[in-house]
Amino acid sequence: MTGTLSRVRDDVLALVPDLGAWWYALALAPLLLAAVMLLVVGRWPEQPGHRAVHRSSVAAAVVSALGVAGVALDRPVVEVSWIPSLGVWFTLRPDGLSVPLLLLTAVVGVVATALHLHPAREARTVAVDLEDSDPTSPIPVVRGVDVPGLASYHACLLLVLLGALLAFLAGDALLFFVGFELVLVPMWLLVARHGDPGSDRDGAALRFLLVTVVGSSLVLLGILALATALGTTDLQVWAAQGGATLGRGSQLAIAATLLVGLALKVPVFPLHTWLPWVHATAPTAGSVLLAAVLLKLGTYGMVRLVVPVVPEGFAAWSPLLAGLAVAGIVWASLICLVERDLKRLIAWSSVAHLGFIVLGIASGTQAGLQAALFGNVAHGLVSALLFVVVGGLKHRWGSADLTLRHAALREVTPHLGLALMVGMAASSGLPGLAVFWGEIGGLLAAWSPAPDRPEGWFRAFAVVGAVGGALAVAYTVRVLREVWFGDRVEPRIPDAVRTERTALRLLGVLVLLLGLLPTVLLSVTAPFVEGVLAR
Repeated sequence: MTGTLSRVRDDVLALVPDLGAWWYALALAPLLLAAVMLLVVGRWPEQPGHRAVHRSSVAAAVVSALGVAGVALDRPVVEVSWIPSLGVWFTLRPDGLSVPLLLLTAVVGVVATALHLHPAREARTVAVDLEDSDPTSPIPVVRGVDVPGLASYHACLLLVLLGALLAFLAGDALLFFVGFELVLVPMWLLVARHGDPGSDRDGAALRFLLVTVVGSSLVLLGILALATALGTTDLQVWAAQGGATLGRGSQLAIAATLLVGLALKVPVFPLHTWLPWVHATAPTAGSVLLAAVLLKLGTYGMVRLVVPVVPEGFAAWSPLLAGLAVAGIVWASLICLVERDLKRLIAWSSVAHLGFIVLGIASGTQAGLQAALFGNVAHGLVSALLFVVVGGLKHRWGSADLTLRHAALREVTPHLGLALMVGMAASSGLPGLAVFWGEIGGLLAAWSPAPDRPEGWFRAFAVVGAVGGALAVAYTVRVLREVWFGDRVEPRIPDAVRTERTALRLLGVLVLLLGLLPTVLLSVTAPFVEGVLAR
């Protein structure tokens, strides 16, 4: 299978134009130019309508996605001296670790920009009279309308995508940090200015800002410590040295600093409390980007900055990291059994899924690292799908409260109902869907960890993690029972509109594809994983 995939990749690559470094211009420039244009649009003598703003944003994301696809296939390397006095280079160097996340960001970026920003509306608590309309047809309020700040909203989405792509492409630690930080302010604005007006937007945005600033400060401190000790900020050099010139004490201190900073970003239990609040407040596209892309910067940072660079320090802290990961799996899954807000419930489920990813990383094995990298992409696709569905439902219901009376989705919204069922089935780890391979791989890796990990503790972590997986099935059944099952047809709501249907079909197909053909992704990450563990 791997040989077949390699031949297919070679055949596709032969059809790709040899643009070299220009692929980067195609991937990054449209996002930057469109974001700047949308930020200054308020000074134009004639204001563009919401359709022009929306189409400009989607076009930039689509063109960028084409550039990302070219980068993923061609993998050109760019090295330009950036700060000569400090020996810092502007280096873009994609590899098996970053390419899957680049493609994930590109796909999710198109989905996020395509989704409409809806105005706030009151919760619908009683049946409505729709005798003269098809209950599954779109109603005007579901479609895009002129809302205040629409141009700045789309500019923030594009800047988040730009920062994420830059971080994943970076071959220099300081350039990675620039991308790592670039996503912060736009995401804060998305929550504070365009979040749910019925929630404490300012409080959620402030918590997001404070947590991420603390995490970023610790990451920067760790990067500067490594740069000082190793004399370079080149990530490839850091990985090649593998901490050989660092003493055990230095590795322990640097690993701890970086892990705490990145754990705030993932987030890892007990540093996770900000995430459900922010998700419940953020607009739908903001939640999609936060879950599918921004949280991956934390797990990506662990694999890029910690695992190969300070391996001895990471091995020492890995039992604690794994223990916190499985505690988060069980804790978040238990909360999902009683959480009343559907959007917050999906956010809590993300905490559990990310726990499996961190457990795989902590195991120190090839299987665990492969499972973690696979789980990164799988969770990104599934969480994006679920937040598209739940965001749409919250807009239609006027609330995400599961205790209110809602029409059964299978009766009134077959498209949204099917998408919710696929997303929740994948979230529960059902075989044949993408999340299964990441979670089962993480548990198996924990059962047979690397020789320098305490086997007894990791086997206990594997058992606890498996209990969390069983709880996922329980809260999946709970959600489907509350909103999908039954014969209730009032109060009626419209089904998914064209934009939502297209996004859900794209994400659903990718979730099914990775579930049935996991080697499509595993063959991309395998060379990187083998190289890390061979050092």
